[in-house]
Amino acid sequence: MVRYRVKPDRVEENEALIRTVFEELHGEQPRGFGYASFRLEDGVTFVHIVEERDEDDKTSLADVPAFQDFLEGVRERCDEPPVATEMHEVGSFWLF
Repeated sequence: MVRYRVKPDRVEENEALIRTVFEELHGEQPRGFGYASFRLEDGVTFVHIVEERDEDDKTSLADVPAFQDFLEGVRERCDEPPVATEMHEVGSFWLF
């Protein structure tokens, strides 16, 4: 999970870059990972969750060109830089 806070005047730009990532993912259909992105209630905090999968397709999110574009300048878009936190699933119901 990665969490960060974007400058208020950069929210639309950040969301557009995220949408481009999902457009590419839907077109390419990589199977090596699952990915979700959320904007929190405050309107400027974003959370991204990636689930790496042990499948024949070893593609990772970092391999996706649109995600590489998203990463360019991410620190300049942020009031609080991205912080990655590894999570270990205890349980889920139809989520992952």
